[in-house]
Amino acid sequence: MSRVVVTGLGTVSPLGVGVKTAWAALLAGKSGIVSTDSLNDERYHKIPSKVIGKVPLGETSDGKWNPDTYFAKGEARRLAPFAQYALAATHEALNDANWHPTELEDQLNTGVIVGSGIGSISDTFDNAVALSNGGYRKVQPLFIPKMLPNMAAGAISIKYGLKGPNHAPSTACATGNHSIGDAYRFIKDGYANVIVAGAAEAPIHPLALSGFARAQSVATDFNDDPTKSCRPFDKHRSGFVLGEGSGILILEELEHAKSRDAKIYAEIVGYGLSGDGYHITAPSPDGLGAKRAMELATRGIDLNKIGYINAHATSTLIGDRIENNAIREIFQNNKDLLVSSTKGSHGHLLGAAGALEAIFSILAIKDSIAPPTLNLESPGGAEGDDINDFTLNLVGPKPQKSNIEYALSNSFGFGGVNTSLLFKKYDA
Repeated sequence: MSRVVVTGLGTVSPLGVGVKTAWAALLAGKSGIVSTDSLNDERYHKIPSKVIGKVPLGETSDGKWNPDTYFAKGEARRLAPFAQYALAATHEALNDANWHPTELEDQLNTGVIVGSGIGSISDTFDNAVALSNGGYRKVQPLFIPKMLPNMAAGAISIKYGLKGPNHAPSTACATGNHSIGDAYRFIKDGYANVIVAGAAEAPIHPLALSGFARAQSVATDFNDDPTKSCRPFDKHRSGFVLGEGSGILILEELEHAKSRDAKIYAEIVGYGLSGDGYHITAPSPDGLGAKRAMELATRGIDLNKIGYINAHATSTLIGDRIENNAIREIFQNNKDLLVSSTKGSHGHLLGAAGALEAIFSILAIKDSIAPPTLNLESPGGAEGDDINDFTLNLVGPKPQKSNIEYALSNSFGFGGVNTSLLFKKYDA
């Protein structure tokens, strides 16, 4: 069957706009997590969690978000924020891949698989309020197309005339991994030669943060020091930090990439997915679903060759513990394996998390370095932890140089969804 490689990358994230900006910030130990006080919105004041991973606003030349760079006057108003982020990241990724199909045959063989876990919660809220306060005629004519989770994929397809498979997974926090994994399978099965794959999310809104706070999912212990609030695997972890952004990868059939002398970042060689069948928000205590996803992604591969795992670890008490134990059980004989969670630096991008972290996993292979877990000072020891279980080689607040041949990236989500992607250093 066909081999599938990655030829382009693009991102909008709390660590900055652009892959180079975000990667440099991550390795330098910077944080994209800020206080909700910076939003100057009194609706946040009574929410117990006051920290978010926010895409920084400013000049594009400074690696910050300025929609005027990407959209003509009036165009941005027709697009929900998550779709704007996806289009900006796609612009970077397509340029990075040097793929600009204009011939019909190329357009027919270029697909888009870009999902979103939530879609536009801000448009949903605003129009619900408008209907309640002013009636039918106050609802925006574009409300429905703006809020649909598939509209990032639709907008990308329309903007670039891409006529191949158009698909938008919406599987909570596993969305990004499902999008990339499905794109991998679509190319291997001959549905397209090139696919724009990834996810986007823009959930920074009082309603979303309130919902997660009511579910007791988000961090509350470091409101006075936001950059310390997201602490994957750490003794003092207390919940995840809500983040936003987009990650886009250009996946390409190997021979097609070689025929046009494309730059190749890495090869994708494994995709595992499973369901817990257990609970709407909590992972199965035995970690069976997580283990199943990792086992499927790595089947046929010598587990001792896996050099790095980008863990899903969101900084929750239960989730981090179960993932730690699942990784330890599967890779118990791999003494050189490095594990980190980059969410300590950028928070949890929900549906877009896997896409951003896939990019970081690929760059870990390319640059021979395992990115840091910001704020990891004391592994394990939180309520319910057995400190003796936290024996993995967890990368702390500083990156660690390592020659990485294979990198595994995990994403798990509400509803009991589990996904793993396996990337490999490209070998012609």
